[in-house]
Amino acid sequence: MRKYIYNREGYAFLTPWLLGFILFTAIPMILSFYFSFTQYDVLTPPKWVGLRNYIDMANDPRVHKSLQVTFTYVGLGVPLQIIFALFVAILLNRDRPGIRTYRAIYYLPSLFGGSVAVAILWRQVFNKEGLINQFLALLGIEGKNWIASPETALYTLIVLLIWQFGSPMVIFLSGLKQISKEYYEAAMIDGAGRIRMLFSITLPLLTPLIFFNLVMGIINAFQAFTPAYIISGGTGAPVDSTLFYTLYLYIKGFQHFSMGYASALAWVLLVIISIMTALMFLLSRFWVHYEE
Repeated sequence: MRKYIYNREGYAFLTPWLLGFILFTAIPMILSFYFSFTQYDVLTPPKWVGLRNYIDMANDPRVHKSLQVTFTYVGLGVPLQIIFALFVAILLNRDRPGIRTYRAIYYLPSLFGGSVAVAILWRQVFNKEGLINQFLALLGIEGKNWIASPETALYTLIVLLIWQFGSPMVIFLSGLKQISKEYYEAAMIDGAGRIRMLFSITLPLLTPLIFFNLVMGIINAFQAFTPAYIISGGTGAPVDSTLFYTLYLYIKGFQHFSMGYASALAWVLLVIISIMTALMFLLSRFWVHYEE
């Protein structure tokens, strides 16, 4: 009887989360899966069209462009963000006066990650009269409108992603604190230098955290939307150079009211993220080392 009461209390505490999951996650996912096989514009009842949305996606040049832009963003931004976060974490992993203040300052940008305010600020920094061009003017270099140039617009968003390195940095800091100093002392006795200790001790012991940050970074980067929407004005401009996959999904769903097509785009994105995550787990056995 007591066990039944405990179970009932446990389910009672879980009820708000279960209701939220069912109402705001499970049911919308089921409906979007159904809508992905329909022609649906919100205003009229959905019309079953089978695989037409997925076939149209395969022949849609803007889908191909959005995938190219998104994979470039993920492939360059996430590894560089992790490298930079690890570099800063190593620098901050020491006992110095005021070191906690520096850690808080470096973590601060991550608190505003994906916000509209940061995207607007970033647009002001990289436009024709922005801070970057003002600095270049001091060196006698004439800058350009970085966010309006197809060659550089995407890279400004990649720099924004790298700049928001606070969360992986904190995780790396916690991992560095767990590495026993005895490893470094033994390596120093053997004559190992700092670089050798970095590649032979620090990085191997941090590989589980590198793997975690890499997986989470890839998942979040594939879902990036706000920076591209704000900086491009919701169009992917200039010349679709910032047309993220999520932005194109938004355009089809909420500007063209092609909700069936947008639902198909969403499910393809889910499949892409699942495949990328599965590949990361499969490859992790070759480079992730767990301390025994």
